[in-house]
Amino acid sequence: MINSIITAISQALDTEFGDDYAIYAEDVAQGLQEPCFFIACINPTSRLFLNRRYFRSNQFCLQYFPADINRAREECNAVAERLYWCLEWISVAGDLTRGTQMRYEVIDNVLHFFVNYDMFVYRLDNTPAMSELTENVSVKG
Repeated sequence: MINSIITAISQALDTEFGDDYAIYAEDVAQGLQEPCFFIACINPTSRLFLNRRYFRSNQFCLQYFPADINRAREECNAVAERLYWCLEWISVAGDLTRGTQMRYEVIDNVLHFFVNYDMFVYRLDNTPAMSELTENVSVKG
């Protein structure tokens, strides 16, 4: 599920920002192309809600590395405003999912944008059903 959300976030970023911005979901050792985004799920949780329903809270951090280091704060603030709108609704496996608890901070000229994609999931039980039942009944006296 987390990989599906990362794919949906990448598609939303590509739609909003276009091909001029690189999008990474894995670490890059060398050859970082700025401006770029890094997508990471930082604190996923799952808890039983009712019967086979589970509530999953998926917190994501998007890091943005600006192109112009001399105007990094200004660029980060402008990108953050665009991220609020483009990440509010994403399509995860064909279903719209709303981003909540959005916030951002700029640390060392890098934008850190946080968003949660919380959802309920239902666990399917693949145990085969009982096929046949026999019963012997007798009456006493």
